[in-house]
Amino acid sequence: MVKNFRDDLVYPELSYKIVGILFDVYNKLGYGYQEKHYEKAVALAFNSAGLKYKEQLPVPLNFDGKNIGKYFIDLLVEDKIVVELKRGERVAKGNIDQILNYLKTTRLQLGILAQFTSNGVKFRRIININ
Repeated sequence: MVKNFRDDLVYPELSYKIVGILFDVYNKLGYGYQEKHYEKAVALAFNSAGLKYKEQLPVPLNFDGKNIGKYFIDLLVEDKIVVELKRGERVAKGNIDQILNYLKTTRLQLGILAQFTSNGVKFRRIININ
């Protein structure tokens, strides 16, 4: 079977696979768990799918050549896509800003913000245009 992916998307095949896994985790686990539990379940599902990932990846933040802190990315898949998991009904602007900061700091192109809600998974693709 040949899959047709949009050619205007960043990493279409990999991002579709990630989103499918997020929905699968939600369908099996349901709603109401802490973010860390969703993260562990997603990590297990990535592993089962043969995806390489890093969990709670520390990323240094530098200013004028000096380290001023660090971020922790929930999941980095195939060294290409930042995946940030949240629980709750609303997507806060701060969550989007958080992923944009991860993307700028790492110079990666794509992040996926996954929101585990009482009505299923909602996700946003966030692109680093810098």
